[in-house]
Amino acid sequence: MRQINFGLIFAFGLITVFFTLENTAPTTVHIVPKVEYTMPLAGLLLLVGGIGAVTAWIFAAWTGLLTGVQLTSKASEFEAQQVRIQELETDLDRYRSTVETQLGLLPATAVSSGDIDHQDEPANSV
Repeated sequence: MRQINFGLIFAFGLITVFFTLENTAPTTVHIVPKVEYTMPLAGLLLLVGGIGAVTAWIFAAWTGLLTGVQLTSKASEFEAQQVRIQELETDLDRYRSTVETQLGLLPATAVSSGDIDHQDEPANSV
């Protein structure tokens, strides 16, 4: 991949050099009314290309900064969620132990199945 990048940069540079050598005619640029500059076409192209490159670099830096801020906020949200999960697990364990304690205090009301069968049958006297 580095070879492809190097080849593209080299080709672009070579094309720019050939363009500069062929286009040295002065060109007038009107920035605002009554403000104008005269410079070679190749110099104008290089100037505009440089301004575009700087603008693209500033945009990329700004986008990277915004991405970093979003990642930081997501990380803090994740940490807050983890803390909340821990709190809920602690509450659940506390409630579970409270319920188990209360169930242990209830009187034993379980009746064996054999006692239930004998209660329904009438007593036979022999």
